[in-house]
Amino acid sequence: MRKNLPYACIALLTLTGLGLVVIPNGMRFTGWLFLGAAAVWALGILVVLWGKRSRAGKLCGRIFFTGLTLGLVTLAGIEAAIVFRGEADNSNLPVDAVIVLGAGVNGETPSAALWSRIRAAEDYLEIHPDVPVVLSGGQGAGEAISEAEAMRRALWKEDRAENARLLLEERSTNTAENFRFSKALLEEWGLDTGTATIAVVTNDFHCFRAHMIARRQGLKTIDVPAELPWWWLTANYYLREAFAVVKTSLFDLN
Repeated sequence: MRKNLPYACIALLTLTGLGLVVIPNGMRFTGWLFLGAAAVWALGILVVLWGKRSRAGKLCGRIFFTGLTLGLVTLAGIEAAIVFRGEADNSNLPVDAVIVLGAGVNGETPSAALWSRIRAAEDYLEIHPDVPVVLSGGQGAGEAISEAEAMRRALWKEDRAENARLLLEERSTNTAENFRFSKALLEEWGLDTGTATIAVVTNDFHCFRAHMIARRQGLKTIDVPAELPWWWLTANYYLREAFAVVKTSLFDLN
């Protein structure tokens, strides 16, 4: 019975992963992660069996498990940094401007991620009423309006002069472009982005990577984290973000 337990676990991981990948539920990455874990577990079993038959197999087993351990420790460290950054409370710190990063729009309706950013921005702007605000996000597939326009509609206040401080950035297609184009808008507004402190509103799981990309753009930022309403989606995005941080560190040089 105990000998079959690893195989049963691999099968369970595989079936669960396939279900999450195939059935639309917002947790596709977790599904791929489960499938990857099942594949690594199966490969580990094969390496152990090989190691019992030959010295070469034993050496490969040591290399495999050492690499696996280092990889898991590295990812755990990155995940800890992401979680720590996403729990910051900077609401009372003085800032010179605000950038609200866009997220998906379903037709003209903000996604759950974008709604959470809109709500966090609304609360933050009440505390900081006199600074320019860039709503940053272009229009992608399946979006009838830009992400910036979706945020503008949600944040617009009738008969309020402060609506003039809402600046729309509608060209960006990724976070690096969010910051690059938002920086240009703020400089047109008259802000010295080289010395300014800018609050960035984004989801808690995205704060660490957004801060890293903003620094590459020469911006000094503080985080305003927004929480998703469902813990399982939050867990999915936190897991995905660790791999995104690695990708950004290694390949995204802009």
